[in-house]
Parts: sequence; C-alpha cells; structure tokens
Amino acid sequence: MQTTIRTSVSFSGIGLHTGEPVRMTIHPASAEYGIWFRRTDVVGVDPMVPAHWNAVTDATLCTLVSNASGVSVSTIEHLMAALAGCGVHNALVELDGPEVPILDGSAAPFAAAILSRGLRRLDAPLRCFEILKPVEVRQGEAVARLEPSEMPEIDFTIDFADAAIGRQQRRLSVANGAFLRELSDCRTFCRQSDVQAMLARGLARGGRPGENAVVFDGDRIVSPGGLRRIDEPVRHKMLDALGDLALAGAPIIGRYVGVRSGHAMTNRLLRAVFADPTAYRLRDCDAALLSRLPGTNVAPSDIPAVA
Repeated sequence: MQTTIRTSVSFSGIGLHTGEPVRMTIHPASAEYGIWFRRTDVVGVDPMVPAHWNAVTDATLCTLVSNASGVSVSTIEHLMAALAGCGVHNALVELDGPEVPILDGSAAPFAAAILSRGLRRLDAPLRCFEILKPVEVRQGEAVARLEPSEMPEIDFTIDFADAAIGRQQRRLSVANGAFLRELSDCRTFCRQSDVQAMLARGLARGGRPGENAVVFDGDRIVSPGGLRRIDEPVRHKMLDALGDLALAGAPIIGRYVGVRSGHAMTNRLLRAVFADPTAYRLRDCDAALLSRLPGTNVAPSDIPAVA
C-alpha cells in the first residue's frame, strides 16, 4: 500500500549553500500524488516543483529541481532519502526559500520527525520499478550502474587523496529499515580546499563544520567532534544515492553501484534507465516485494542517537 505522513511536521534551519534561514513543512498527501515541493515565497508564477528525475536541472554540488517557470528547490537529496527510508510515497513539502534546510547535514532529523508523526496507509497499491538488465553511465573514472537484484541494494566506493578519507567501500541492502540504522545519521562532507573554493563562488555560506558538515584537510578531520562512524563519508554517499534514486517516482528494486559517483551521475543513470523500456518494468508490490523495501517495518528506534 502507498503511504503518507499522518500529520504535518515543520523544520526551521538554514540552507547549506545560501546560508539563508528557511522554514519547511511536510504535509500529508493523497494516493498517487507523489512528492511535490511548493515555494510559498514566490508570487505570480507556478510555485509547484516536482520531485522527479526529469525535473533535475543542476546536480553539481547538490540536487536541484525546477519547474517550467524557473522556480527551483535545491539540496533535496537528504530529505528525499529520509522520505524513501521511512516509506513515505506521497507528500507536499512547503518551504519559504530556494533550498531545503541542511539541519545537521544528514537525513536523521528529517526521518526522526517523520516517524514521530507516524504514517498513514492509503487505499492504493504501491508500484515499484524492477531493474531487468544492467544500465551504466561513466565519466572518467566515475561509474554509476543499476543492475538486477532481488532487493534494493547500494554498493559504493569512494577514493580521495586526503589520507583522512582515502578509499572506502561499503555494500548494503537497504531493505527493512537498514537505511535508517546504517546510513541516515551520516553527514555531508568536503575537503578544506573545496570549502575555500565554494565560498569564493558564493556557495556553502551555511556550512558549519561539526554542526552540519564534516571537513577534512589532508590527514586531519577539521570538524569538532570527529566522525559519527569510521567510514562516514562513503555512508553519506550512499545516503545521497538513495535520495537521488527516490526521484524515480517509485521504489527501485535493483542494485545501485557507484564508483566515485555523485548527484549528476545518478541523475544521468536514471535518465538512461528510463530511456530504455527494456531495462525495467513497473509492477505492483505484493507482500513479499513490500518486505524488501527501505521503508517497511521501520520505527523511531531504528534511527541512531546522534549528538
């Protein structure tokens, strides 16, 4: 069955890149609604922006979706991961600015608030995309691939020159709350040199090392408090991947393989999959298939306690 959040939940914070305060509220929605954003601060133009792969217009540093009027919402990936990880298929997200609040840089605060409200089952079957054959995109040494699997999985590898990050690899089935337990608390990260470059471009103005991002510099962790997990960077990349894959519009049953991949590569991959009708099929989820989804059998206790 499709689900929505039981009652509305609100968040206040700042945008990671704009540094501007933003208030956001997630509202329940009816079956077949999907996930939509509504910009309450714009007038005279269409304020509705779909959370969908074909609405992505920039994915350089984060995922940004836009509508035909040019109204956009950025840094949606952590929220989308939380919605997917909690099993929310329909919701209206209202916000009074152009960027989803970064909060602590992970998906955990979103997920905790969603589950605290509870979920409501809707009288409509849930459908999912089943991957039927491997589809891959490449750019230099970066690879993103979706391939057949009996359950949703993520296999990610990162490789950074900074000794404090280095090469990290993890593979995880994200069924039955595993996303919440293993990935949801992992924060966005960057290198100190990247921070300076982004600030020079007027970006990352809301970045607060230790509060909403982990910053590395060579063999040092610059952020106060250190890491939440020894391999937090690769786990966060997996979090991002789930959020970006949620833009498919329905859960994906397949294995995502990412090597040095990011937001743009994942969006390119979705475009490649949906350009090939032989690569997937849309099917109703029976009880066995529902049991393999990220948002099945989840509870607030699945979310790690974070500082």
